[in-house]
Amino acid sequence: MKEQLYQLFQGTATGAPTLEDLLLRVGVSVVIGLAIFVSYWISHAGTIYSQKFNINLITLTVLTATVMTVIGNNIALSLGMVGALSIVRFRTAIKDARDTTYIFWAIICGICCGVGVFAAAAVGSAAVFVILLILGRVRNDVRTLLVVRAARTQELPIEGKVYEYFGSRAVQRVKNTTETTVEFMFELSRGILDRAQRRAERPITDELYGLGGVEYVNIVAQNDEIGS
Repeated sequence: MKEQLYQLFQGTATGAPTLEDLLLRVGVSVVIGLAIFVSYWISHAGTIYSQKFNINLITLTVLTATVMTVIGNNIALSLGMVGALSIVRFRTAIKDARDTTYIFWAIICGICCGVGVFAAAAVGSAAVFVILLILGRVRNDVRTLLVVRAARTQELPIEGKVYEYFGSRAVQRVKNTTETTVEFMFELSRGILDRAQRRAERPITDELYGLGGVEYVNIVAQNDEIGS
């Protein structure tokens, strides 16, 4: 019984991987890592793109493949690796929800390359690459805040003008008042704002200032994706 447990923890591999085997697995992981690099570069156009993060995806794929090549099917090594990684704390802020997909993609491909299952890594990567190529440019509709500050006497005319311009699609989020002033904050999407202004003869800012007594009109774009 003790001998069987010893053999189990020693692993059933015949020995350490050869240099040719190691070069093959690491080489394939580099190629797949480059494919992940290209996919991230295509789907993250604009200021949200992080070159450092993209380079880290390649190194993450290679490092995972290297670790899996060393571990193989050796249970003792795998338990030791889990214990070593459990003390590491990753506190990198994820700017985009898609970044999590790329991290898992790099790790999974590294695991597949490390154990020599190249077909699974290639087929899975090709499928994910195509999906992200088609859907990776999808963006959330940017929320737009219309902020108006005016004299208190213009409270009802401003509300009427905004709802006349946008209808029920402008949602009033904030209404602050004092004895002499009132401040509104309406939420709508950028698409609604653009379509309404194309239909109207004048921009909403001109319409509001035309009422008189308006101190300022601000249009602020909000986006849930940090840095975009």
